[in-house]
Amino acid sequence: MSIHLQRRQLMTQAAALSAAAFAGNSWAQNKITLTYSDIVPENDSRTAMLRSAFSTLGADIDFKSHHGGSLYKQGTEPVAIQRGNLDMANIASGDVQNQVPQLSLLMVPYLIRDVAHLRKMWASDVGAELNKLLDEKMGLRILANPYIGTRHLGLRTTKKIMKPADLAGIKLRMPPGEVWQFVGTAMGANPTPLPFPEVYTALQTGAIDAQDNALPAVKNMKFYEVSKQISLTGHLVAANHFVISSKKWAAMSSDQQRRVQAAANKVEEDITNMALKEEAELVAFFKKEGLDVYTPDLPAFRSQVLAQYAKSKYAAGWVPGMMERINKL
Repeated sequence: MSIHLQRRQLMTQAAALSAAAFAGNSWAQNKITLTYSDIVPENDSRTAMLRSAFSTLGADIDFKSHHGGSLYKQGTEPVAIQRGNLDMANIASGDVQNQVPQLSLLMVPYLIRDVAHLRKMWASDVGAELNKLLDEKMGLRILANPYIGTRHLGLRTTKKIMKPADLAGIKLRMPPGEVWQFVGTAMGANPTPLPFPEVYTALQTGAIDAQDNALPAVKNMKFYEVSKQISLTGHLVAANHFVISSKKWAAMSSDQQRRVQAAANKVEEDITNMALKEEAELVAFFKKEGLDVYTPDLPAFRSQVLAQYAKSKYAAGWVPGMMERINKL
């Protein structure tokens, strides 16, 4: 072999090693860590679904999830994301209404009719408009909106709640946040802010008289063990928002974005399907557990609640005409 041929071979090998090293460094530089916070407990089936979906992201995405409010308390996650201390979270519309008052519209009881209506809304130009507002004002991007059930009233007391007047003086636990408290006020109760993980003990001790949650949450958190009745008010078709920092999203490659979005879509589908299945079975389960489960005067609740919102300060923050657009979907 000639000196020139050996030299060319050595140069080719060196170039290959250099390219491999560059590719390795490039991959390492593009490795993404996603820190996620949730108030759903570690042993909840929704946590298992989330971790299962996000376990397939690939070696270049390190997904770290924290549950049961262990990392951030309920309602504080959006600000943590804005400050760069958190990447992803499972939040409610009420958690962002101070900065994006337009989203408080989604907290209006009896606005969303059912799951089909909910999905239709998020797939419409209304959903795109709300997503854009959240991105522009807070730097948050909604990846998915899993349905977690329709919220009803569960009480440790025995007096039936058939109409709003029956809630007078009832200490109704609502999530922290002013917009959540107004839900309780509009329903006719005395709202009491309390983090989700503390609800069981508060019902047990009488610190609160009632809570409002979807039936799957009532079962998963075992609230039925410290309750005597459920009034099927059906006031909120509840969906959470899986959000990610817009900056973190922009830092990812298009392929990483595709994989994260696919995982979020799977979480939405799995949680939604589980909630629908459980709701179809849980009334019978709670009755078997000894609870009085009944349907109150829904027109009376709907009339009072919508009237309260129409004259509230929240109506001024909504996008003009958006309620009507949602109603028409």
